[in-house]
Amino acid sequence: MKIDHLAIWVDDLEKMREFYLNYFSVTSNEKYTNTKKGFTSYFLDFGEDKTRIELMNRQDIVQEPDKQGFTKGIAHFAISVGSKEAVNDLTERLRADNYTIESEPRTTGDGYYESVVLDPEGNYVEISM
Repeated sequence: MKIDHLAIWVDDLEKMREFYLNYFSVTSNEKYTNTKKGFTSYFLDFGEDKTRIELMNRQDIVQEPDKQGFTKGIAHFAISVGSKEAVNDLTERLRADNYTIESEPRTTGDGYYESVVLDPEGNYVEISM
C-alpha cells in the first residue's frame, strides 16, 4: 500500500500550481473543471509510482475548523529532496524569492534534516532529506 495523493483546498489554483511546479520538480495534468459543481483541480505528480498532490478549488469551500476534510490546508506535509545540500539550497532559493521560512534547516529531535517553508497560501511544507 501507499498514499496515492493528498488534496488541498486552495483559493488561487494557478498561483499554487506554479509554486509547486517551480520549486518541487512536479509535473501537472491539464486543469480538470466540473462546471456543475464549480470545482477545478490539478494533480501534481512527483513521478511514476510516487505520491501526488491534488490542488482543488470550489468557491463555496471556506475555512471552518468544524468541517475537517472540507477546509483549506492541512497540518503539514514533507517533501524529500534527497540531501542536506538540497534542503539548504532550496531553502535559500525560497528565501531569495521572498517566501516565509518558518523553520531554518536543522536536524530535528527525531533525526530528520529539514526546514519548513510556507507555500503561497500559508500551508506548512517541510523540506527534508
